[in-house]
Amino acid sequence: MTGTGAPDEERLARVFLARVIEPGDEVGGQWVRQRGAVQVARRLRDGGEPLPWVTARRWAGLRARAAQAAPERDLSDAREAGARFVCPGDAEWPGPLDDLGDARPLGLWVRGRPSLRMWALRSVAVVGARACTEYGAHMAATLAAGLAERGWVVVSGGAYGVDGAAHRGALGAGGATVAVLACGVDRPYPRGHTALINRIAEQGLVVGELPPGDHPTQSRFVLRNRVIAALTRGTVVVEAAHRSGSLATARAAQRLGRHTMGVPGPATSGLSAGVHELLRGEGVLVTDAAEVVELVGDMGELAPERRGPVLPRDLLQPGARRVLAALPGHRPAEVDEIAREARTTQDDAIARLYELRALGHVERHGDGWKLTRQAMVSVRGDRRPC
Repeated sequence: MTGTGAPDEERLARVFLARVIEPGDEVGGQWVRQRGAVQVARRLRDGGEPLPWVTARRWAGLRARAAQAAPERDLSDAREAGARFVCPGDAEWPGPLDDLGDARPLGLWVRGRPSLRMWALRSVAVVGARACTEYGAHMAATLAAGLAERGWVVVSGGAYGVDGAAHRGALGAGGATVAVLACGVDRPYPRGHTALINRIAEQGLVVGELPPGDHPTQSRFVLRNRVIAALTRGTVVVEAAHRSGSLATARAAQRLGRHTMGVPGPATSGLSAGVHELLRGEGVLVTDAAEVVELVGDMGELAPERRGPVLPRDLLQPGARRVLAALPGHRPAEVDEIAREARTTQDDAIARLYELRALGHVERHGDGWKLTRQAMVSVRGDRRPC
């Protein structure tokens, strides 16, 4: 296999090891770091003294898997599925994955045309419960669409529930999305998402550590989450129970120093309990894409200031607001009383009252002044007990 990046022998060795060593195996990662992928592959293929830190039984199991490995066939199967193998040393390799240390993937199988490295530079993970509520699906899709519209890549796991809603939200907005699978990229999982994952491969990227044809297991789902966390600038959790696998992604993100965010839900919802626990710790509460981008984006990418509607009294000068607030709610008041309550002079109070009358806030009643009906509602709503 020729091409820029890792030498052919190194690439073949890593394809071989991807078939033999499970994702996230830190012992295997340490072997590769200390001895190199070519030397580790040769030892596993040819036998001899076991490599360190493994029992004889485990070594025998690895050797049995090595005997069945055929890297040239895996590369051929990947080409037929429209996939390529990207490994450290390639121009397309995403540098943030190196933060995983010895748990770094040996390589990644990638379906889709865009560059994984370029897309990872400006990406956010959106993950959450498989059995999500309508609220969770709505929030995931809305967040993903908002992120996509702002030029961010949405990364998720391709699963039912929040993952699927996030992918669809990004695609619906004409944006970019990446599905990180816990199986071979040539066999979409879950089966019910075959059309969605194929669409992602056409418009975005489908990524996985496991060789073509490999099936998912519970442990592989958990280990897949570390790749989602490492690949992105931050992780948003939308609905998660206390034992949700999406919380493993959030914890991995925290260990890697990435931003961790959560979307709040009803306090009575078990599907939001895990998110709320995350928010009680290091997680940051977010409610829309602008707040996510403010956290993970570059300097100056700020969310708009949140405030209620602008009322007519908000446009008044401070002195006029004080005089308006000094008027009683249900009766007229004379100028000296109003000036005393507003802590100003009578001359200033008179000037402010005529200004407020011109604006429709007050009206004359003999020698006194009274709030208009519209102003009475406005001022009463602004008076809160201390």
